[in-house]
Amino acid sequence: MKLVQLNTLFEIFYGNQFDLNKLDTTDNAEINFVSRSSKNLGVVAKVAYYNNTEPFEAGLITVTLGGTYLLSSFIQQEVFYTGQNVKILRPLKPMTFNEKVYFCNAIEANRYRYVSHGREANSTLDYLLVPSKMPNYLESIDSNIYLEIRKTPIINTAKSLGSFINWKTFKYGGKDGVFIIKNGYYNKKPDHLEVGKVPFIGATEYNNGITDYYSYFDIENCNKSEESAYHEIEKKIFKGNCITVSNNGSVGYAFFQEDDFTCSHDVNVLYLKGKEMNKYLATFICTLIEQERYRWDFGRKWRPARMPDSEIKLPTDIHGNPDWDFMEHYIKTLPYSSSI
Repeated sequence: MKLVQLNTLFEIFYGNQFDLNKLDTTDNAEINFVSRSSKNLGVVAKVAYYNNTEPFEAGLITVTLGGTYLLSSFIQQEVFYTGQNVKILRPLKPMTFNEKVYFCNAIEANRYRYVSHGREANSTLDYLLVPSKMPNYLESIDSNIYLEIRKTPIINTAKSLGSFINWKTFKYGGKDGVFIIKNGYYNKKPDHLEVGKVPFIGATEYNNGITDYYSYFDIENCNKSEESAYHEIEKKIFKGNCITVSNNGSVGYAFFQEDDFTCSHDVNVLYLKGKEMNKYLATFICTLIEQERYRWDFGRKWRPARMPDSEIKLPTDIHGNPDWDFMEHYIKTLPYSSSI
């Protein structure tokens, strides 16, 4: 099929570039706020009408231009404002809903062109190559599937964070901390001698922290120093069901790792004490961790020696312990939680 530039199919322009913390998010807010998120069609909050600015109409496509969820593309179902680093696509000719879904997928299929090089899409999105049209057979697919896959919560009983007042500050590590914090492995990225499937986690804000994949053979036999040559492979491989946090470079970006992986020493590895991590708990916790990223501006590092004394505020049960069940249940009640 012929490929064409995206701007031959859509009018492409920046959104409002509003800052969410400057908008009114009280209970009477009715306008969707679209930010750089891969969940909930990119909608992260409801905001009030702002400064005589008319919201964008429903039916347009939003695309994130940078960050962890680069090129996340969604058809907006209600009127909306946007945050920073989001572009809007308006079809130059009438398009069916299924056609819009098709081009959202075509845009996201180009993500690999950016994440491996740390690029953003601000100046290149308009010229991205996509198929010139949708195959005819896709028009018969039920378009409601697109929305249901992204919207359906796992649990239908909603939970409220606003009314949940029992929050408490905990140390990250140490005797009373909530995490077991492990140093990443001080090793260089292996040479590629074999095709592998083991993720290598680096200090990046993209692609769930994954910068490459390696074989066990390459991980075991590629060493930074003579000392590391004597280390067993078990020292280089970390068990999954944990959170990795960049401590250098893109400091403070946190990702859930479900599978076993290897990583650089620019990554801290966090396991829960007395509780196995899962993707729902991790979604809640990673959001809180990333709220603290501003503390590590100006080139500061969040090395494992410093992290144990850092603090995180968590919901608690009646005994004052972290309420892991509440956190997991809360995420499962959110729209689109079935897509996590």
